[in-house]
Amino acid sequence: MIEGRFPRPPGAIGNAATFPFPVMHHVVRGFSGSRMVRDVGALDPDSPAFLDAIEPWLAGARHLEDQGCRAITTSCGFAALLQRHLLEAVSVPVFASSLMLVPFVAATLRPTRRVGVVTAEAASLSARHLRAVGIDPATIHVIGMEGCPEFAATAWQDRSSLDLDAAEAEAVDVARRLVAAAPDTGAILLECSLLPPYAAAIQEAVGLPVFDFTHLVSLAHSACARTPFAGLL
Repeated sequence: MIEGRFPRPPGAIGNAATFPFPVMHHVVRGFSGSRMVRDVGALDPDSPAFLDAIEPWLAGARHLEDQGCRAITTSCGFAALLQRHLLEAVSVPVFASSLMLVPFVAATLRPTRRVGVVTAEAASLSARHLRAVGIDPATIHVIGMEGCPEFAATAWQDRSSLDLDAAEAEAVDVARRLVAAAPDTGAILLECSLLPPYAAAIQEAVGLPVFDFTHLVSLAHSACARTPFAGLL
């Protein structure tokens, strides 16, 4: 996961208490949200500069595999660009980005409905990110958290304190604006791993299914650590 002092409340992927099963975190030193989203995201994924930049992520994935992890995720939806590189680096399943859920969610909706994606920064979410995880841009609407001061202070400026109520209000407002601007939205995907703490409030406000990074991690765990069913015959 990216390095930062910003708070990760329950629901955020960087908070181990988010999940009812064991998780292991590896911090990729020197990688802030800004570096991952803006700097790495601007590079050509096939360029030597990109491969050099992401080597710490690949090394982190190898470390987690060596520690016995059965599946690997990241803490940033923009890591969609790393999916194929991470797959080549390790032998366990990789679920690099919450955006991987979009094709699945889109398949559950009528053809006239779209998936609404709430992202950390819409201006940085490129067609390259979408293509990397098999997203048809025609099936989505995108809105970013631009103009949200509480989100910006923590996600981008790495402030070590968080006004949870203010952050929730910002996320709810963004989701409401998305649905108001695109009434054909049939479900919402929260790209950023800092947004799931507000998923319940967002769903209450817009009345739609809300998917996020925690669903991806839970799916990975349930597939890789199966347990026997129990009950009456």
